[in-house]
Amino acid sequence: MKVAVVMGSISDMPVMQDAIDILKEFGIETHVDIVSAHRTPEKLVDFSSNAHNNGISVIIAGAGGAAHLPGMVASMSPLPVIGVPVKSSNSIDGWDSVLSILQMPGGVPVATVALNGAKNAGILAAQIVGSHDKAVLDKIIAYKQKLKEAVLKAAEGIQ
Repeated sequence: MKVAVVMGSISDMPVMQDAIDILKEFGIETHVDIVSAHRTPEKLVDFSSNAHNNGISVIIAGAGGAAHLPGMVASMSPLPVIGVPVKSSNSIDGWDSVLSILQMPGGVPVATVALNGAKNAGILAAQIVGSHDKAVLDKIIAYKQKLKEAVLKAAEGIQ
């Protein structure tokens, strides 16, 4: 199973790198590309309508500003799409991106994470993959255990 991480612009890469890194940590094959909803609409249509035929099981789509990429991908793909709103240079403090991805019409769902929340998008994609792949599921369980242990250790330090 492969997860695609797409973004509207190379300027989104510093944010989206968090998704790529966590997917690699879980050992999930990752396809990364730039697919602009506004500047490469033909590429958007081809990617979105064929991702499921190309071994992709989940799509993470990050975009800033008007942030149409996740919704447009979801409109053409039968796969789960996770949207990452990116606070970009042309953004209205990130709210435009958040609302563009969050407020999808009925029938075209996009799971939306926090502004610049690509790490959580990667974890969610891994959990979706893990629902069908025991090796990935075991890595997620171990990851969450490490999170728990870090909190407990921090709590001991303040007592």
